[in-house]
Amino acid sequence: MSSLPRRVKCVAKAPTSEELPSFLNSTSESEEEEEEWEPKSKIAKRSRLPTKTEAKTKKTAAPRSTVARKMVKKVAIKEEMDASLPIAPVEDNKMQLLKPKEENAGTKPKSLNRTPEVPKKMEINSFQERNQNSLMSDEKPSTSVPVVKQEKCEEEFAFDEPPSKKIKLNACPEGKPVKNLGSKKIKEEFEMNWDIVQALSEVTNVEPWVCANLIWLFQEENTIPFIARYRKELINNLEADALREVQHALEELRTVAKKTHTMIQKLKKEGKLSSCLLKGLLNCRTLEELDHVSAPYKTGSKGTKAQRAKQLGLEPAALSLLQNPVELNLFSYIRPNTKGLANIQEVEAGVQHILADIFAKDKDTLDFIRKLCHQRYISIQSTLAKVSSKNGNEKDIDKFQLYHEFSCNIKNIQHHQILAINRGENLKILTVKVNIPDGVKNEFYWWCVNERWRPKQFLKPEFMRLLRSSVEDAYKRLIYPLLCREFRSKLTSDAEKESVMMFGRNLRQLLLTSPVRGRALMGVDPGYKHGCKLAIISPTSQILHTDVVYLHSGQGFREAEKIKRLLLQYNCSTVVIGNGTACRETEAYFADLIMKKYFAPLDVVYCIVSEAGASIYSVSPEASKEMPDLDPNLRSAVSIARRVQDPLAELVKIEPKHIGVGMYQHDVSQTLLKATLDSVVEECVSFVGVDINICSEILLRHIAGLNTNRAKNIIEWREKNGPFINREQLKEVKGLGPKTFQQCAGFIRFNQEYIKTFCSNKKNELGNRALLTKAGALGKKKSKLTSCASQQPNPLDQTCIHPESYNIAMRFLSLIGGNANDIGKSDMQQKVNAVIQKEGLEGTAKRLNTTVHTLQLIIDGLTQPEGYDIRTDFDKPDFKRSIVCFEDLSVGAVLTGKVENATPFGVFVDIGVGKAGLIPVRNITEAKLSKVKKRRSLGLGPGERVEVKVLNVDIPRLRITLDLIRVL
Repeated sequence: MSSLPRRVKCVAKAPTSEELPSFLNSTSESEEEEEEWEPKSKIAKRSRLPTKTEAKTKKTAAPRSTVARKMVKKVAIKEEMDASLPIAPVEDNKMQLLKPKEENAGTKPKSLNRTPEVPKKMEINSFQERNQNSLMSDEKPSTSVPVVKQEKCEEEFAFDEPPSKKIKLNACPEGKPVKNLGSKKIKEEFEMNWDIVQALSEVTNVEPWVCANLIWLFQEENTIPFIARYRKELINNLEADALREVQHALEELRTVAKKTHTMIQKLKKEGKLSSCLLKGLLNCRTLEELDHVSAPYKTGSKGTKAQRAKQLGLEPAALSLLQNPVELNLFSYIRPNTKGLANIQEVEAGVQHILADIFAKDKDTLDFIRKLCHQRYISIQSTLAKVSSKNGNEKDIDKFQLYHEFSCNIKNIQHHQILAINRGENLKILTVKVNIPDGVKNEFYWWCVNERWRPKQFLKPEFMRLLRSSVEDAYKRLIYPLLCREFRSKLTSDAEKESVMMFGRNLRQLLLTSPVRGRALMGVDPGYKHGCKLAIISPTSQILHTDVVYLHSGQGFREAEKIKRLLLQYNCSTVVIGNGTACRETEAYFADLIMKKYFAPLDVVYCIVSEAGASIYSVSPEASKEMPDLDPNLRSAVSIARRVQDPLAELVKIEPKHIGVGMYQHDVSQTLLKATLDSVVEECVSFVGVDINICSEILLRHIAGLNTNRAKNIIEWREKNGPFINREQLKEVKGLGPKTFQQCAGFIRFNQEYIKTFCSNKKNELGNRALLTKAGALGKKKSKLTSCASQQPNPLDQTCIHPESYNIAMRFLSLIGGNANDIGKSDMQQKVNAVIQKEGLEGTAKRLNTTVHTLQLIIDGLTQPEGYDIRTDFDKPDFKRSIVCFEDLSVGAVLTGKVENATPFGVFVDIGVGKAGLIPVRNITEAKLSKVKKRRSLGLGPGERVEVKVLNVDIPRLRITLDLIRVL
């Protein structure tokens, strides 16, 4: 079987002890031997996702059979589809779930406006009863792996329009997408008492029908870029960030289900599984709930206090105190020669431990205390640790000065504050605790004794005292530590996810920086003792010259002559300076020469670019393969210049976390960080597209559906057979089956002028060889180039239109009277506008028997100019000719700058003084952001040019506070 399509796996793995914060490794205060319950990452609320307005209808359809899953992709069916729960477009262009198939086919779609609510108590369903019976028997729960479909090397590919494949009819030869994904019951590997679709909808705040579609699309190995661009009608036009969040939430729910069934299997083997416990386990939706329910049954070195008391036979006494206290006699349990039963005090202590364990594991009791905490003021406090104040490094202690005496409501605390507190605690500089007011404790005591655990019969005074002490013990020893861990785990999880999402947004903004094409560039890697490394590259990124100059060792004037000679020789008027060591001095050196017009007649400008990761890349195997004859120090100068010429192509060579546009990146889950950043890189490279005949292997491997091996096979095919003529030739590459071709084809581009020239030259060459063949020079031997001659370039291959929509695109061209060779020209735009204004977008889509989203994508592909690049709408580097000193700043001065980094508490802006200024988040309002940025939901990110006003200049601390005026 060919290797599966590349897909970023965002599986929520349990963190190791090294990744866990210190507060998750702490034990309860009064019981060191109590087995710990460590909460895992909790699912964060996705506030950026669309608000759901439809509820999920009751599904009765049976799961799809194995035979159906193995059907050939090209199938013929009747025009009347028999779908139990189809999804179809309605007049307002939104997708709705239709009624199940038991209802009449002619009924109208049922409008679902009620927002689904989380049920207070989950009722066990029929599956639970079946699963319970199977667990009580010798049979094991099914842990079979879903069947993975083989990619078939067919001559023609039919693309999945799930769940029914690409449907081709006489009336619809182009294969109209049939959106009935909801008709298939989602079959999960591990079944629970909750529905995966409904649970995912409640967690992510996405409509249930969209969640059902996404689950199916992810199961079919579809990538996020492919779904976001070519399956818009199935996902309600969600953005890639929203799709990633849904994918993460889905993987977390599946992790809970998998661990639940593992625990069930373990408890069944140990003989500890009861029907009540099984129900509680199958109702768990988070890892915290699972750990809490299963904690009493985990095997420890000594076991819990309640377990040891139960082993002594005190459980009947504890249950009798709650149900039938009149007949209870604790003195009958005394065994003088048995530890734990020697006297009445030890017997009462054992009963108290059992009762406390019962109280702490009761769902209603925990729900009550959680609701009580939600209504009260719960704060998180941090203070300077006593040990650190004596032995700590003063420099490190000063970094956490804001948190030496810090207190904040957990509802209002910011994400960066949580990460800072956790880092200070891990460094043993801060001591952190969660403060729950005494009012919560007192009200909880009263509720437990007088309502929830009120005995059914009259209690003697000594038994009432024992009940009160049991409630108090349960709260102090078990419930309070549990609540603290839950609060901090939830805060940490939310902060980590926000930090990762912020890193992803910044990375996307940086990767999509507009390239500077058509000019030669000089890259400068500044340095003192070892000199400044220079590299001049051509407009096509070829290395023209490399050198080393010593600008800061008294030889500046002599080196200026060399720099001028190189700039004039290669007609280079743009200098790119890395922002590392000696950057400020190097910038001042070039600015002084430019102001004196030393480089005349060239009008030289310069810009500062981040060199984060350049040194790591310069010694990597990829750099050695790309520039084998260059010294690693000179490779970094080449990388700095290329970061301006084509930022995306250069930055993908560097591991994303080394680019340095995040916040607390070393404190968050590295698994989640890597999965998210890799997905963002794949999204950016795919949406920009690559010219398959000139792109590098490193860039190609980031295209959706491709991986390292497939990218290598494409490069090998290109080297062996010459350039690709059209997208269809991708099917000839080893390892590219139907699914891989479907995922990557829409993101591959072809330069039509180059292809036409190549085909013309080949045609002439074949003509000459044909004459030689007639003369008998070649005999019966056939030329391998004949297959190339049969391939013809397709003008649609230069667009974002997917091959599965080529038939629709050609019919649309016939409708408007256009020609495929006129793609991107003004005449094409006029013809498209004329038809759309006359019939409307929806009317035209209906006439072509396709969806509005597909038609809009076709229109974009036909009207965008040749060589269109989405990055042209983003900001270019800020080129300068002069320098401003830190001392020149004054309050009220208005400057322009470029965003360096964005964090939850503000944005750092480079205003050209060597130190970035901070725009606090309170000064960034919606009115100040441009409409274009708001429409893209990108906000302020690295690379954007802004106009700011200086609010404060702190020269001793080198701090600048700015106010945002507008986005340029």
